[in-house]
Amino acid sequence: MANLFWKTKSGTKSLLATPFKTEEEFERTVFETSELLEEIFLLKRQVRGGSKSGIPDIIGVDSDGNICIIEMKNVPVDSNIIPQVLQYAFWAEKNPDSIKALWLEKENRPEDLEISWDDFQVRILVIAPAVLRSTLDIVEKINYSVDLIEIKRWVDGDNNLLLVTKLEPEVKMKTKPVSGLPVYDEEFYLSKYNKQSAKEFVSYARQVDQIIKQKGWDLELKFNKHHCSFKAGFFIAFGIEWVGSKTFAFFVKLPESECLKFSKPKMTRYVKEWKQGVYYIVPGETKIEDFVPLFEKAYQHLTGK
Repeated sequence: MANLFWKTKSGTKSLLATPFKTEEEFERTVFETSELLEEIFLLKRQVRGGSKSGIPDIIGVDSDGNICIIEMKNVPVDSNIIPQVLQYAFWAEKNPDSIKALWLEKENRPEDLEISWDDFQVRILVIAPAVLRSTLDIVEKINYSVDLIEIKRWVDGDNNLLLVTKLEPEVKMKTKPVSGLPVYDEEFYLSKYNKQSAKEFVSYARQVDQIIKQKGWDLELKFNKHHCSFKAGFFIAFGIEWVGSKTFAFFVKLPESECLKFSKPKMTRYVKEWKQGVYYIVPGETKIEDFVPLFEKAYQHLTGK
């Protein structure tokens, strides 16, 4: 069992890991703590019905419009979990109307989220206190996007401390891309959006990435279907998102009150569902250097640095 040492001005506390008592408590904690899966809009727990065997614990939609099948276990898991979640993925592909009905039932769904109900991608998330590393070898061989996430808890009085770890495959000298998984890059954007806008989108992303490297911030550039993000591990600090075929905008993951403290740049709107401020970009006029203080605030908010 892992110990957590919490050093404060008043001294050092030693806490033992506190497992969740039941799987239901584990699921409820994740479902009610949306910050743990910040780019996923959760629809419903324990989805029932249909001809599928078994019940996916949670269904959601991520910021790229992918349908997310979330399977949670309150015990350590290994590769035996994969056949189970693949059944849920197959069901999702065959029953888009069932998922669309769940989406339409939600009153606070993100208005700007685009979902192609006739041609969506399925994303699988497996969440457990521990995941055997050999599971990654199986994941790399299937044609779905799969996230393996460990969540551990420590309790101090009324405070719950949650450690979220996303398992990443080891970097290998020779890698074989998995067929069927989409690749999001400049070529993809050129095929989907206005070509000039796509070039400008990627140019802004590369310039921001260069500033991040100059600042020494521990953030990674990740291109996605509808946005690119700058992430620290599993979580996003800020990024650039497509608003239309020609229009794109910066977004920063900050509370609305923090965004409003900045008079320059001026926020276009705030999206409460994603907890982010949005700032439209006018190519040739929008200057990245004006956003550096805002990006730095978002980075500090995420990492505490």
